[in-house]
Amino acid sequence: MNTMTIELPIEGLPSPAELPNNFPDEARYLLALKLFEQGRISSGKAGRLAGMGRVEFLLAASRDGVAVVDMTEGEMAEEFAA
Repeated sequence: MNTMTIELPIEGLPSPAELPNNFPDEARYLLALKLFEQGRISSGKAGRLAGMGRVEFLLAASRDGVAVVDMTEGEMAEEFAA
């Protein structure tokens, strides 16, 4: 697996006492969430980046207020018409 390391200035992060134990996981999820929200990656790729399955990612994204379906009202009406 290819990986990328991102260097962040410590001064830009919460104090160590405020960082949760799972901060790297949370940071990966938030990066995946933002990239997905901007339409730059698919939900499947976002899930992989966040270390979770696609459906799990979509459920988490929805709980965090990110729209997981990008349909117009007409498309929604068509989809649910039958």
